[in-house]
Amino acid sequence: MELLDSTVITTALPAMARSLHEDPIKLNLAITSYLLSLAVFIPVSAWVADRFGARIVFRTAIVIFTIGSVFCGISHSLPELVAARILQGCGGAMMVPVGRLVILKTVPKRHLVTAMSYLSIPALIGPVVGPPVGGFIVTYSTWRWIFFINVPICLIGIVMVTLFIKDIREDNVPPLDLLGFVLTGVGLAALVFGFESVGRGELPPVVVFALMAGGASCMGLYVLHYNRARHPIINLGLLRIMTFRISTVGGGLFRMGIGAMPFLLALLLQLAFGINPFKSGLIIFASALGALTMKLAINPIIRLFGFRSLLIFNGVISAFFMLCCALFRPTTPHLLIALVLFSGGFFRSLQFTCINALGYADVPSPLMSNASSLASMGQQLSISLGVAIAALALRVGMTLHHSRVLTARDIVPAFLLTGGLGLLGSIVFLPLPHNAGAELAGRRGRHRFAEEDTTALAD
Repeated sequence: MELLDSTVITTALPAMARSLHEDPIKLNLAITSYLLSLAVFIPVSAWVADRFGARIVFRTAIVIFTIGSVFCGISHSLPELVAARILQGCGGAMMVPVGRLVILKTVPKRHLVTAMSYLSIPALIGPVVGPPVGGFIVTYSTWRWIFFINVPICLIGIVMVTLFIKDIREDNVPPLDLLGFVLTGVGLAALVFGFESVGRGELPPVVVFALMAGGASCMGLYVLHYNRARHPIINLGLLRIMTFRISTVGGGLFRMGIGAMPFLLALLLQLAFGINPFKSGLIIFASALGALTMKLAINPIIRLFGFRSLLIFNGVISAFFMLCCALFRPTTPHLLIALVLFSGGFFRSLQFTCINALGYADVPSPLMSNASSLASMGQQLSISLGVAIAALALRVGMTLHHSRVLTARDIVPAFLLTGGLGLLGSIVFLPLPHNAGAELAGRRGRHRFAEEDTTALAD
């Protein structure tokens, strides 16, 4: 629900604008308000889960998200829609990190790769399925069903959470780091809003720069606060764990490239090639099918090659398929485009699964909550930054070619840039030892990091 709703609305914006008698540009507030709400409440999700129990928080998050969805569906003005989207974001900020936390605390490490491979499916499919689903609903029904469809999913989710998820909680939860919550919430929200504004070009450059500078300042102040606080809300000491640090940085660069792909492909197929939204969505869906196919082969592949080799060489292959998108032309057969996207989806899914699993390989159990929140913050920033960079690359392409209307060649620099980010992310994994994550991969030997005893870090 969370990952689908964050993208499905983009296709429906024109129809929503007509229904609400608003300018479509102003309706972007419905997207931005949701992202800001996510950014503010993600840092506190781990503390809430530890304090009140993962099952209760996860179930409550689903209910809040769905109530927000219903209010979105019955909104008759822009302020009502924005308020409902903020409520949705509160639930969404708790769902993904807490859902991941449940897996991290209940699944044995030998099964973590398989669990993470399934957990990555929504992250890969949501952005791809969102546009065609939105286009289908708007074409054949009303945009309000984009939000109403969450109600039956919510009911099923509540039943399944009640039956299958244990009530995981910590016994000794420290008091909430209120100052840390304010600094990280405001800082992350300002950075995300700044990056989104760069991509949309709706605010003056001075305002955008002020947002990003203010967000960076808040995050810098949090670093100072972290060194003095007894119980900081985000444990930056996790970055001393090599596997977590490298997975966060390398994965962030990779997500920057991948996060822009649905955005760029939709522009290429619809605006440059003149394909209707529903058909273009079906073509892009080929990458989701490739991601699903990978799940059948993930464990043998990791066991055979190990995390380090896969993250380096598979990252290069994934970047290659991203770069191939720069070669698409209006005359390129649609079947060939779908085949390239299918293959790219396969290798990207393998990369994401390895990144997500390895990041938690050496994190002590008491720090899993903090690790989940910190990872979610990094993912939110990297995806927003990736879309902003891609949008800037589009403007550069149009300026270089003196284009008034977007063409295929104008999008080429953006595809080259996203592929370059993927290649750069692969280089980050070079310092990993050959036996990193050996326990997760089912291989002999287990690396113990000299730079930090993770048990002492947990203490």
